[in-house]
Amino acid sequence: MEKAIVSWSTGKDSALALHSTLNDPEYKTIALLTTVAASSNRVSMHGVHRALLEQQAASIGLPLKIVSFTPNEGIEIYETSLQEVLLEYQHKGVKIVVIGDIFLDNLRKEREAKLAKIGMKAVFPLWKRNTRDLACAFINLGFKAITTSIDTTALGKEFLGRMIDEEFLARLPASVDPCGENGEFHTFVFDGPIFARPVSFTIGEQYIFDDRYLNCDLTI
Repeated sequence: MEKAIVSWSTGKDSALALHSTLNDPEYKTIALLTTVAASSNRVSMHGVHRALLEQQAASIGLPLKIVSFTPNEGIEIYETSLQEVLLEYQHKGVKIVVIGDIFLDNLRKEREAKLAKIGMKAVFPLWKRNTRDLACAFINLGFKAITTSIDTTALGKEFLGRMIDEEFLARLPASVDPCGENGEFHTFVFDGPIFARPVSFTIGEQYIFDDRYLNCDLTI
């Protein structure tokens, strides 16, 4: 059994990847790894507050390791910080990083190359699976999630703050991937088979991020 850490975004794809890994006897999952923007104290892109991220990890029952990211410092400093964290886990016998990517080949190659440089391996449990099937499996497994961010060039504001359910999937435009793999929407998972208890939250105000993404603020 190999030790693994899971790249955790707070959203549905990482939740499905974690669920798969926890049920795979080949791996022993020892931690969740998340990037948080230092200026906002939120998970990148998903816009989820650190406090809710921490509640997720507590309900899942796994240690949470946070890598702080400050855009003004540049990507090189962030990547150095991330590598230092990964090396810490490598020294603890961890060789595997589980990632919830589904079909973006360039992104996969980039992740694999960076991990290979430090002697670690990326594992993609969801790779090349049909995204509509994955979205349906997420719902059928009993996971519950809400959209926290939408790309306004792909979706209307009525899709923000919506539960991921059969109706949500049915109303998605044909041009939008059912898992939002192209960044059309991001989610916050608050209940499901990997949770000991639901994560409580309140839907707050909406705000624009990067002049393109409409987010809704989730508060405790």
